[in-house]
Amino acid sequence: MVTGANSGIGEQVALALAGMGSSIVMVCRDPAKGNVSKKGIIEKTGNQSVELMIADLSSLASVRELADAFKRTHDRLHILVNNAGLILGKRIVTKDNLEETFEVNYLSHFLLTMLLLDTLKASAPSRIVNVSSGAHYSGKMDFDDLQEEKNYGAMRSYCQSKLAQVLFTRELAKKLEGTGVTVNAVHPGAVRTKWGDEGGALGVGIKLARPFMLSPEKGAETPIYVASSPEVAGITGKYWEKKKEKTSSKESYDENEARLLWVVSTKLAGV
Repeated sequence: MVTGANSGIGEQVALALAGMGSSIVMVCRDPAKGNVSKKGIIEKTGNQSVELMIADLSSLASVRELADAFKRTHDRLHILVNNAGLILGKRIVTKDNLEETFEVNYLSHFLLTMLLLDTLKASAPSRIVNVSSGAHYSGKMDFDDLQEEKNYGAMRSYCQSKLAQVLFTRELAKKLEGTGVTVNAVHPGAVRTKWGDEGGALGVGIKLARPFMLSPEKGAETPIYVASSPEVAGITGKYWEKKKEKTSSKESYDENEARLLWVVSTKLAGV
């Protein structure tokens, strides 16, 4: 299963895994765009086992519906790639009363992972890949203003959400020891995708920088490697860049902060 699979990194990950013969579940928000991408992947790979499921990651209810729908029709899941993400130029509050960047980039993927853990465990060996970002090095978890009601900034919110992914990766890895399920975070690099289109003034800068960024194909290499390579089998709780383990930010190793984030996330996600 790959979230945000109709474009950019997610589409390239889905394409590569389908090319290896995997049965793919593409999770997309827009049915029309999702179907176009699905058709393209089938045509390019000849793999007919490509399925589209619709979910809006700015809605926890939609994530729950996705997990329920998946479990009704599938009893196995070997790879979960939590890829979908965004950056917003202004603070937007979702129907769950959550800041949208935090919910889409982190909390909805936290919830989806929790809801699918039993299936992942039953399918072991299996892997969870959280597509984070080098931006997490600039991130700071502000538990007194997690939803950024007092101090919102597009990049500040994005960096915090990506740090949350790395903290979650490390804490989940501990909880999954001995289950045969691994979880790792990856930095794909600065990739030329539609990411940043809603980033306001910051988004303008991102668009200007796109000619100098990596292609989605290049950016997908590390997520694909961590999701599928035999060399990564059994490795868990790590942060990857350019297909190699890398030391993540100092804050991402803070065990107390990881535990606190876990407690807060379970309450916010209702699990």
